[in-house]
Amino acid sequence: MFSSLPAWLTYLESAHPVGIDMGLDRINRVKAALNLQFNCPVITVAGTNGKGSTCAYLEAILLAAGYRVAMHTSPHLLRFNERARVNGVEVSDALLLEYFAKVEQARASLTDAPTLTYFEFTTLAIMLLFSETPLDAVILEVGMGGRLDAVNCVDADCAIVTSIDIDHADFLGSTREAIALEKAGIFREGIPTICADPVPPQSLIDYAQKLQCDLWLQGRDFQFLGDKQQWGWSGRGKRFSGLGYPALRGANQILNASGVIAALMALHQRLPVSAQDIRNGFALVELPGRFQVLPGQPTVVLDVAHNPHAAATLAQGLDKMGYHPYTYAVFGAMADKDIAGVIKPFLGIVDFWYCTDLPTPRAASAQALASQLEQLGVQVKNGQDGGIESFQSPALAYEKALSEAGEGDRIIIFGSFYTVAGVMAYRNNQAH
Repeated sequence: MFSSLPAWLTYLESAHPVGIDMGLDRINRVKAALNLQFNCPVITVAGTNGKGSTCAYLEAILLAAGYRVAMHTSPHLLRFNERARVNGVEVSDALLLEYFAKVEQARASLTDAPTLTYFEFTTLAIMLLFSETPLDAVILEVGMGGRLDAVNCVDADCAIVTSIDIDHADFLGSTREAIALEKAGIFREGIPTICADPVPPQSLIDYAQKLQCDLWLQGRDFQFLGDKQQWGWSGRGKRFSGLGYPALRGANQILNASGVIAALMALHQRLPVSAQDIRNGFALVELPGRFQVLPGQPTVVLDVAHNPHAAATLAQGLDKMGYHPYTYAVFGAMADKDIAGVIKPFLGIVDFWYCTDLPTPRAASAQALASQLEQLGVQVKNGQDGGIESFQSPALAYEKALSEAGEGDRIIIFGSFYTVAGVMAYRNNQAH
């Protein structure tokens, strides 16, 4: 139908009347027409924050153990192909085009053919590609929620819920109990189910019990202990000591890593891994845009934190970094987020706020972000002691921050995947 990936993606952005359309009826009809099924264990990962890190850890450890592994994550930062990885390598445009065509053919063949959202269509194509590739394990990251998310059209062999907090309240509910129940929608009867959140809402526990899942809870079925040098994990008669801290930085990474070990122990009969595989996986894991500290000076930190929970975690990590005379923030965010809640943890940390527009209609304008900062007591003054400025793009905001920051200062880029992606793209262009 289309001969290039960008042409397909542009078409898919407007192929369905609304961007987010929760529900599995349409995708299930097309999935049935494709006869999509997996012959290897599928691990599904849901949660408010920590999904990307959890998927990256699983992939790194299973690859270290010599397994053939595929992983679907979202959203992407710079290239769509980041969403589909087989054995640690992004899938080519040509292969994606082949599977986009298969999905479109199946969809169009149905009576009263349904339209699919961008996420539903691309997720289905990537899952079909995985199902027709010789693999030992498939890792699927849920887009939003769980129960009604496109990824949930596949039955998981192991389900992981990372953290549970308020985000996407319009779609998922405004309490942790309600949101936990939506995320628990990825559970299936009798399967191993891991909750890495140390304070799991009762609704999730009750739902897991109703389905007679083998529920692993952080603090009850597994736990971790650590000092400054290393950490250890124990759970259900298994123990790993002398583990190195994961290569991903951030205050919550041990919670995520601990949940990952629990999942691998729950699957040990089907996917055995050794202590050395776990060590190697944690040492070699990479995930751009999650407390990513770039080499050189001034210090530059990239983080896709876009809700209050993730923002608080990022602020904790920044607090532990040592002394920087001034901190500059390049900040862009979606209009439907709790923007004040995202800003508050940084009020005592950031000296200069460079607010930016983002290239999507969902984004809050730089002006709107600036007025939120003013309402929270940040002074607009421009000068040595801080202030607020507005820019038309993350690249322009970052350029200004670079020109102003001294060698010992630091620049943090956060608030959205788009904010981080804009700066990454700018840096890549400068490097070539």
